Amino acid sequence: MRLPILDPKQLTDEQKPLYDDMRAGIKDHFKGFINMRDDGALLGPWNPWIREPRFGKPVWELVKAIASNPLLPAAVREVAILVTGSHFRSGYELYAHVLVAEQRGLSDEKLATIVAGQRPVDLTRQEAIAYDVASALVGGGVLPELTWRAAVKEFGEHGAAELSYLVGVYCMVSVTLNTFDVPVPE
Repeated sequence: MRLPILDPKQLTDEQKPLYDDMRAGIKDHFKGFINMRDDGALLGPWNPWIREPRFGKPVWELVKAIASNPLLPAAVREVAILVTGSHFRSGYELYAHVLVAEQRGLSDEKLATIVAGQRPVDLTRQEAIAYDVASALVGGGVLPELTWRAAVKEFGEHGAAELSYLVGVYCMVSVTLNTFDVPVPE
């Protein structure tokens, strides 16, 4: 771990409002995994973001936008997030979203296969489209036309766009976690 965890009592005047907003957002949208210490210190990507409010605040606003009122089904979102986290081998992201995906009904077999970087054979149609979109995007290059069309047909244009933004946000989350070598909680 490259950054010590910030003690909430030692936050600067610039960090305090961001911390309060993050803490509230975490309680509302990021449940089922360890993301805060007992003393209120933020873990995961939130610790690096709060250290640099100039960057952390706009990143947090984007994360809140993608987490609030999603169009996509929860399991579909988790498939896309896990494909992204697996591509980047982002330990904390995989830890958190495997737990969330289990709560959303994804089987251990599906999760293990996705985390191993492979496409499960028993994905639902929606999950398969999410897997294909996320896999193509993290692989680089232009999203194939047929993959885009399948996403639009299944989720509508706004849902397909949300899927793309979701993958992009979690690329940023993965890079943050990997840059600062954020550990998986014990």
